[in-house]
Amino acid sequence: MRRIVSAMIVALTLATAACAADVALTSIGQGPDAMMVKVVMRALKVTPDYDALMRPEALQNQKVLVAVVGGSSKGLGAAGIDKEEEVARAKALLDAAAKKGVKVLIMHVGGEGRRGTLSDLFINAAAPYADGMIVVDGGNSDGLFNKYADERKIVIQTAPNVKGTKEPLGKLLADWNAAQ
Repeated sequence: MRRIVSAMIVALTLATAACAADVALTSIGQGPDAMMVKVVMRALKVTPDYDALMRPEALQNQKVLVAVVGGSSKGLGAAGIDKEEEVARAKALLDAAAKKGVKVLIMHVGGEGRRGTLSDLFINAAAPYADGMIVVDGGNSDGLFNKYADERKIVIQTAPNVKGTKEPLGKLLADWNAAQ
């Protein structure tokens, strides 16, 4: 009986790994923006492994982790976590991605309206891991993203709005062999 259960667990694990998407998508800050990025991905015919509270163990065979930063006190409350727990979760996930060689795309699509002390906390936690960045107009007016882009030697892709992220997102995913 134990062998049968063990075999079933191995088969399930292999099937799950084989079905994993090339792209993982999560929110950093529990704002609603990751869901909007998921809609953009659908237009690109990319179906990500999405979990707003993604943990390191969720990273399997994905090539790219898209982390959408934007703080929401309401979203944190609904998730039952505080900002310190969210920063710790984000860093653990991003550390795991780095160790696994998963490319990290940091997106900020809330613009100026989704900036402030809370969002900046999450940007400062996540942006040091970026292999690429997409920021909508107004979201980088203070140059915070520039600091991390310069350190990482990457170019920030910009878009006028969330819908406008389709082109740079599609190009980055294709460049990273993660477009389906």
